[in-house]
Amino acid sequence: MRHGYLRWLIPILLIVTAAIWVVNPNNPGISIGSFAKEIKVVRGLDLQGGLRVLLEADLPQDVDVTSEQMNTAKEIIENRVNGLGVTEPVIQVAGNRRVLVELPGIGDPEVAVAIIKETGLLEFVEMGSLSRDEILLLQGQTIETDFETSEESSTESFPWPTTEEATEEVIDPLTTIYHTVMTGAVLEDAGVTRSQTGELSVGFILTDDGKDTFGSYTSDHIGQFLAIVLDKKVISIPRIESAITTGQGSISGSFTYEEANNLAIQLRYGALPIPLKVVESKSVGPTLGQDSLEKSTVAGVIGFSVVILFMAFYYRLPGILADIALLIYASITFALFKFIPVTLTLPGIAGFVLSIGVAVDANILIFERMKEELRSGRTLQQAIDLGFSRAWPSIRDSNLSTLITCAILYWFGNTFGASIVKGFSLTLALGVMVSLFTAITVTRTFLHVVLDRIKLTEHPQWFGV
Repeated sequence: MRHGYLRWLIPILLIVTAAIWVVNPNNPGISIGSFAKEIKVVRGLDLQGGLRVLLEADLPQDVDVTSEQMNTAKEIIENRVNGLGVTEPVIQVAGNRRVLVELPGIGDPEVAVAIIKETGLLEFVEMGSLSRDEILLLQGQTIETDFETSEESSTESFPWPTTEEATEEVIDPLTTIYHTVMTGAVLEDAGVTRSQTGELSVGFILTDDGKDTFGSYTSDHIGQFLAIVLDKKVISIPRIESAITTGQGSISGSFTYEEANNLAIQLRYGALPIPLKVVESKSVGPTLGQDSLEKSTVAGVIGFSVVILFMAFYYRLPGILADIALLIYASITFALFKFIPVTLTLPGIAGFVLSIGVAVDANILIFERMKEELRSGRTLQQAIDLGFSRAWPSIRDSNLSTLITCAILYWFGNTFGASIVKGFSLTLALGVMVSLFTAITVTRTFLHVVLDRIKLTEHPQWFGV
């Protein structure tokens, strides 16, 4: 057998075996020592339902928003979403002032949006001495602080009047501008804690700088009140009973676990560098997603079957061998989708189906060249080699142009938040690269292994010549 093509069967069989193992729906995944990887089909928003939110910087158009601010906002939103336990979310900067968020399988859209867009500004606000009525009045209220106007103002001044001043003038606690002792920038970590009585609170740990500031302040203001304020809303107003020098504290309140966990997520992943507003919010129901998946599967099976039948009837024996190579192509491509993993969406499936056409196109070019060589009197073995060598420049150029187009589409989708275009380009590009391998290596190997022993003059009908 010429050129030792039989040797190629071993690596091809190994690759096919690995692909079938990955494609197997009962695949348990990979677990080697400390390395573990789950292998599953990841469905996008349009296939399993969920929430799509487009956020925009809530600032006047004449205020510049830097790319650094947008990227920081993206990272913080991504951390918050991961804290919610959303599987395979899509968060990307869209243009100069927008962030696109896609949350497949999200349960409560309102809670998710609230956590995503909240600025998450935590402040420890000086309250001085308060009466019980004043504490009840301030609890849960939105107040003004001097953080934005005078971050460097002294911590020695109290917003509340002295007893003598209070007899002369009544101060409304809701209109007072309070002093911010420090912000959540000094927070190192936060999480939900539960007391022995079952009461939930949000515990936090301060950085070394925060520990020193907090310890110094609480040492000097024992008996005073220090409010914990999130986005200018008073969460709790604990009394400083003693100096807190450990760098640890907690936010108490009437929390459900979900409320406490959401607050911990906001604190743990910091404040957004810019305020964001919801420009567009769209929920996709799981029923619609399942219906789309079923229809896409049916369309893909029909298209693939038509291609298989066309190749077998028109190109006869070489077409049947090409069909086997196409089945291998489909297995390898889908295995890559699961292993990487690639989040499958309707446009992504369309890209995969289109790449089948690209794979068939390469085989058609090769087989038509083979027919020309056979008609000119070449032997079958010569026709196979010449068919591949003369079709290769056309296959190379057409696939390269497709890959360049995919790269442009991917860049466009990544830059402008068009995730539909991004998914389409990614699946198409993977399919094209795999099709090059199957058309040039797998199909060629099969043709030589099977046809090198056949005499064309005895079976011309097998080749449609």
